[in-house]
Amino acid sequence: MPETRITRRLEFDAGHRIPHHDSQCRHLHGHRYALEITLSGEIIQTPDVSQQGMVMDFSEVKAIAMSMLVSRWDHAFLVYEGDRAVAEFLGALPGHKTVVLPLVPTAENLAAEAFRILDAAYRDSYGKQLRLERVRLYETPNNWADAVR
Repeated sequence: MPETRITRRLEFDAGHRIPHHDSQCRHLHGHRYALEITLSGEIIQTPDVSQQGMVMDFSEVKAIAMSMLVSRWDHAFLVYEGDRAVAEFLGALPGHKTVVLPLVPTAENLAAEAFRILDAAYRDSYGKQLRLERVRLYETPNNWADAVR
């Protein structure tokens, strides 16, 4: 049986800024991000199990992504730890949801960080049969970055 790939898409809203960018992206702003998670593995052939005929149940793909990443980043401001003035400003706002990252929150860096976080989560959930192949992060409908194995 060939290895099969599946993809689940999730969306979330978050703010960011690119501190030293030459254009408008240096200002505080937000996006409606879309995250596509592509996994590969063998189709489960075990008779009479819930996942028979699947690589992984799409609802489980979603549940892992939500708990490990999307719920943390959704409606948060993603700020680079080196962007101290913004990190301090957001930290002074009571109850503000801020995620401090060790990297500038470009689409490329966020896709790579999402891949890093999710890779272990999917591998540990189904054992070695499952592999995270790609994380595609849309910053806008026309702009995205891929982090691939």
